Amino acid sequence: MSLREVDPEASRIVELEKKRQKETINLIASENHASRAVLEMQGSIFTDKYAEGYPHKRYYGGCENVDLLENLAIERAKELFHAEHANVQPHAGAQANMAAYFALLNHGDTAMGMRLTHGGHLTHGEKVSFSGSLYNFIKYGVNRETERIDYQEIEHLALKHRPKLIVAGASAYPRIIDFECLRNIADKADAKLMVDIAHIAGLVAVGLHPSPVPYADVITSTTHKTLRGPRSGFILCREELSSAIDAAVFPQMQGGPLPHAIAAKAVCFHEAMQPDFLEYQKATLNNALVLAAELQRLGLRLISGGTDNHLVLVDLTETGVTGIQAEVTLGKAGIVVNRDPVPFDRRSRWVTSGIRLGTPAATTRGLGPEEMKRLAELIVRVISNIDDTTVAAEVKEEVRQIATRFPVPGIDD
Repeated sequence: MSLREVDPEASRIVELEKKRQKETINLIASENHASRAVLEMQGSIFTDKYAEGYPHKRYYGGCENVDLLENLAIERAKELFHAEHANVQPHAGAQANMAAYFALLNHGDTAMGMRLTHGGHLTHGEKVSFSGSLYNFIKYGVNRETERIDYQEIEHLALKHRPKLIVAGASAYPRIIDFECLRNIADKADAKLMVDIAHIAGLVAVGLHPSPVPYADVITSTTHKTLRGPRSGFILCREELSSAIDAAVFPQMQGGPLPHAIAAKAVCFHEAMQPDFLEYQKATLNNALVLAAELQRLGLRLISGGTDNHLVLVDLTETGVTGIQAEVTLGKAGIVVNRDPVPFDRRSRWVTSGIRLGTPAATTRGLGPEEMKRLAELIVRVISNIDDTTVAAEVKEEVRQIATRFPVPGIDD
């Protein structure tokens, strides 16, 4: 029986979400639209299977087909990123990071990570996260003037504190990250280097962002942002760390993996190897550049003055509008964004002084430079009239008209 027949109320909510996605434009940098093939695999009969362990070393029978799919996902991940070893079992990016820490650190060890308010991530050592409570994280950030990663500060802190691990990667940093420089710093401090590429994985896969693989000991990632796959995670590492990483994922951190998610990851990696994926990533970057340039032309201040990747971080301080005000009001106008701290933000993380914009999802739907320019104009119009419900309603209708011209994968194909 269909979902509509079995559970009409749940089915109704699914239809509401379809309508929301079709009639709004998603500019959340950490979201994307997975293909119908990925969605089909994630909702496949592999949902039914328990497969604790690894291929050919399971604690349950009947895993021969799960083994085939997991090995396929592993080999594709290694090929895509030119890595020596891959573990595709982590349920999400946070779990991938947890497993990496378990493999590389002991409780209480000193590590370094980027401040959340400067563009880092909760799992890079924030006190409210397991990372900050289990380990002694020294935080680094961006230069106040350039708003770019301060590599001199990282080197100074690394030589002073001698961390066992340096964590790189970010959730709201719009510039290229110099992995070779970080490797050199890690070597001087006799530290391991871990890089979280959750946001930039798709760009790295096609060579539009430098790869950390030649420099990092361990690399973690999600599959659902620029990589455009299922909501999940994976880990890459050097061969000599493969046993430690695998043991940290299972049995230390997780029990049974999610075979349906692993199956969807295999499809995602395959899609990322196709020629059109490179063109998609180029379009994502170009859309981000156009969006950034137009926002600046219209008077908004961007952190670091622009972008090198898929995201734009807007500082709203001079407008008098808070991040949460902008997020809520733009949402009412059909433009989906998220509030985000800006470096040296004086407002709380709940309120914030900025918004983070990203182009992966809109680019997947086919929006291009002209739409980015118009969206910038609409964003500025809403922010400039933050309390005007009439403006929000007018913008919402225009956004709906734009959005319905572009299909949503998995819904319209």
